[in-house]
Amino acid sequence: FVSRICLGSMTWGQQNTETEGHAQMDLAFGRGVNFIDTAELYPIPPKAETQGRTEKIIGSWMKAKGNRDKVILASKVVGRTANEWFRGDRPSTLVRADIVDAVEKSLAKLQTDYLDLYQIHWPDRDIPWGANPTRFGAPRRADAAAVTVPETPVAETLAVFDELVKAGKIRHFGLSNESSWGVMRFLFEAEKGGGPRVASLQNAYNLLNRTFEVNLAEVCEREEVSLLAYSPLAQGYLTGKYDHGARPQGSRTQLFNRGQRYETPNAAEVQLEYSALARSFGLEPASFAAAFVLNRPFLTSSIVGATTLAQLETALSAIDVKWTDEMQTAVDAVHQRVGNPCP
Repeated sequence: FVSRICLGSMTWGQQNTETEGHAQMDLAFGRGVNFIDTAELYPIPPKAETQGRTEKIIGSWMKAKGNRDKVILASKVVGRTANEWFRGDRPSTLVRADIVDAVEKSLAKLQTDYLDLYQIHWPDRDIPWGANPTRFGAPRRADAAAVTVPETPVAETLAVFDELVKAGKIRHFGLSNESSWGVMRFLFEAEKGGGPRVASLQNAYNLLNRTFEVNLAEVCEREEVSLLAYSPLAQGYLTGKYDHGARPQGSRTQLFNRGQRYETPNAAEVQLEYSALARSFGLEPASFAAAFVLNRPFLTSSIVGATTLAQLETALSAIDVKWTDEMQTAVDAVHQRVGNPCP
């Protein structure tokens, strides 16, 4: 079984050094975590000169510890993107050559011969990136190259994952940033014998984005697909550190200006409201927000990331927060009024 908390890794190799990444893994595994999530794209933000460093840091840690058999390890193939990722001189897609290229390179960097879970990072079709994928017809990012390359059929993609499972290179198959339609299409192909069933779905889920509850929660419950919730702290916007427009020196938003997902109209006011609500219960906003996700009945694992050990300690300690009916009622009251400001 995977631990209720999964250790995210996207800062290792850019904001965090190899030594710091190792220290985070030491702390997390010492506290009962057994699950690490990474991706061929990491660290974030992606750059040609840093790409792959994260997987190498995880690989060197497992080699030094000799603990590969104790680690549940997940990685991802990029999927469809053009602005942030290329394979040679062309955009990445989910054709067989790209998937095989990705998994072989990940295995080498991670210094392992198998992945417990291998996920599609983004669907190979034209949906809004970095947003609720159910917003069908919403404009995609300025990614002209990505939309001119034909979609790879789901059956064709799943057949490659079937090869990888049969070859022993991956054990389970998962999706990320997917919609209800996408999950069901992959399940349909699997039921026809086209490849492995979807084991998990990694989507954003937090106080500012509960869109998973609308349709995907039923899909995942009835089809036995596990939710791996990423961004439980909404990239730090639910910790209180960005309240009132603050941009602390060295924070991701200050360094990289990539927080637009959580800077939508009215988002700042809602973030302040959740911060105040947390403190009314005697908790820091980060602990409150993390505990909310950890106590959802449909959650399998919450993926937490940090740049300092103190931040990681806060995220890990949220497992000990007693989440009450009063807290849930208060959160739901805010949600009914403000909805999902950052889908």
